[in-house]
Amino acid sequence: MIYFALFREMAGLSEEEFHLQEGSTVEALVEAIKVQHGPLGGVERILVAVNGEFAEPGETLVEGDVAALFPPVSGG
Repeated sequence: MIYFALFREMAGLSEEEFHLQEGSTVEALVEAIKVQHGPLGGVERILVAVNGEFAEPGETLVEGDVAALFPPVSGG
C-alpha cells in the first residue's frame, strides 16, 4: 500500500504492506486500512489504484498487487 497526501499524513508513513486473504477485494483492503489507522479523516470517497490503474471497490486483488490510496481530487 502506498499512501498519498492526506492519507500519508494520517498513516504517518508513505508505504505499508498488508496481507489479506486470497480473493480479497479493494473494498476489503480499504476496510483493513481503516482498522489499522482509523476512519481516514472522515473522507467519504477514497480513490484506490492497483498496479497503476484506478480500481473499483469490488475488484479482486491478487498476491503481488501494488495498491495506492489517494484522497479525492478537485479543481479543473
